Amino acid sequence: MTDLEFATHHRRILHQHPELSMQEFRTTEHIIDFLKQMDIPFERPLKTGAVAFLKGNSGRTVAYRADIDALPIHEENDVPYRSTVDGVMHACGHDGHTTALMLFAKRCKVLADEGKLAHNVIFLFQPSEETAAGASQLIDAWQPEMDIEAVFGVHMMPNEDEGKVVLRDDEITASATEFRFHINGASAHVAAKHEGVSSIETLLHIATQLTQLQHFHLNGLNRNIIHIGNLNAGEAINTVASRGYLEGTIRTYEMSDLDTIKSRMSTLARTATELFGSEVEVTFNEGYPPVMNVQTLRRPVETALSSLELDVVENDKPYLFGEDFSFYSRLAPSYFVFFGSRNEEKGFTSSLHTPAFDLDEKVLMDVADYYEALMNEI
Repeated sequence: MTDLEFATHHRRILHQHPELSMQEFRTTEHIIDFLKQMDIPFERPLKTGAVAFLKGNSGRTVAYRADIDALPIHEENDVPYRSTVDGVMHACGHDGHTTALMLFAKRCKVLADEGKLAHNVIFLFQPSEETAAGASQLIDAWQPEMDIEAVFGVHMMPNEDEGKVVLRDDEITASATEFRFHINGASAHVAAKHEGVSSIETLLHIATQLTQLQHFHLNGLNRNIIHIGNLNAGEAINTVASRGYLEGTIRTYEMSDLDTIKSRMSTLARTATELFGSEVEVTFNEGYPPVMNVQTLRRPVETALSSLELDVVENDKPYLFGEDFSFYSRLAPSYFVFFGSRNEEKGFTSSLHTPAFDLDEKVLMDVADYYEALMNEI
């Protein structure tokens, strides 16, 4: 089986059988079956996912990560390998990330058996990137036996053409923080609405003010997202709404901006209580920090990419989505890049997290090549 046949075979099996975060049991078994066949030692710090290890010729240890979970999206692609699970698909390329790491592990095993593996290598098959911060959970549950010198990861990027790799020192993705407003008013019959306290009035005020935060309170040169994803209020058509709820997400790459946003939201909750008489509480669910690419790792990353004649693209600003690869900075210096997967000729043009996302497995060959070249540059 050629490397391309290997990548195509495994990626399409994973694509056909997607599993949501922390439910990746079949995916985990597929990975473990492969590791056993290759006689690569592994452990399972969490109920899903795996950590594998190969000993090299030096005392240095480098880790590579792939995320393995899928999304609650119903696939619209009409392909033989389309998802067999209604409402679940690999719409973010994690099946590709996993397959590329498997291919790299296969190559490393061959090198190790020949006594040619440059360094110790750790393969992190991580669950639950999309929710619940699987990277953080894995780090908390797993104790590496030796110091890790660096952690590397990749992500598919359909906004860029195949052959291009996007990188950036320092922040390359945004932080992701959830917010929730809980509003308690007082019910009354519509005929005596003045006796009630309308949560709808309060809710509309809060929603309007949230849309103004970026305009009036944050640096206009910084890109931030303050997104309302869900709001509801009321109990019956002829009563004053006693309860309201609003939730959304904050995406920013400047921690000072995040502090400002959270502070303004807390002030908004307090002043809305005073203005309208409802009891308003705002809560925050701290999500993923920004992915911070360590500048000292730029040289080996760029040298490895250039040696493969891949086109390096410098991002002037970070992407505004979250990525839990950020937690690996707790383990070691880390660097994260995006591999272009756009191919207009083959119709691979749909964005991440869409029901028509797909990719050509040849891109995964580039990823495995990059991992191998990078190991020799560290």
